[in-house]
Amino acid sequence: MRHGRMLSYQHSYHAGNLADVHKHALLAWMLAQMVAKDKPLSFIDTHAGRGLYDLGSVEARKTGEAQAGIEALADRFAPDDPYARMLSAVRAQHGPMAYPGTPLIARHLLRPQDRMTLAELHPGEHEALQTVMAGSGARIYRRDGLALVLSMAPPAPRRGVVIIDPSYEVKDDYTTLPEVLRKLRRKWNVGVLLLWYPVLAAGLQNAMLAQIRADHPDAAIFETRFPPARAGHGLHGAGLVVLNPPFGLKDRAAQVDALMRGQ
Repeated sequence: MRHGRMLSYQHSYHAGNLADVHKHALLAWMLAQMVAKDKPLSFIDTHAGRGLYDLGSVEARKTGEAQAGIEALADRFAPDDPYARMLSAVRAQHGPMAYPGTPLIARHLLRPQDRMTLAELHPGEHEALQTVMAGSGARIYRRDGLALVLSMAPPAPRRGVVIIDPSYEVKDDYTTLPEVLRKLRRKWNVGVLLLWYPVLAAGLQNAMLAQIRADHPDAAIFETRFPPARAGHGLHGAGLVVLNPPFGLKDRAAQVDALMRGQ
């Protein structure tokens, strides 16, 4: 079974796009809810990327996805929204064109008593991640993130979140990820388990979602739809599967979806 992101994939071309805004706005809200309680938590990111992106880079400007994403939507979030607060803090430190990946979002929202574990296979992305997260206390691994989280589960502390966010350039992901979720939930039944997926015109995600719904009838699944970034681009939306969702997430997801659609 092959897991994870292809070593050719680099998120710099797509950082801050509409899929990122949806995913990160929901994640920031969930983490803010969870850290409001005194108990410590574990945070695990199986496909961490480099942690910090420059939306003014050649890569980002080549696709223009951030311009249609966070650059168009940032002002729609209330200043006290967890996503907006985190983004403001990152830009105050790294500049107005900075965009945080999931690890940096978690760094700004988690507390000293929380434990963060990050995995990234791509050598260049892994090296950049180590630099961005220096001094954070995060454990950073250059290894298969899915194998890592399965080997760790249940982590200490048991209360916590894992986000699984592969590139899906490995087509086997659509068939292997339901199996990973089944195994992970058996081992870590109290964890908040997040799986991001693309909504593709080709419908490659449909069989995977059907299997996940069959395995986990209580799964919360939140999707948003948006126009393709360019002619012929197959990404028409994005979704997040959440097992053991925090209370209130359904309402939050509806708010974010409406915000993204300009309502």
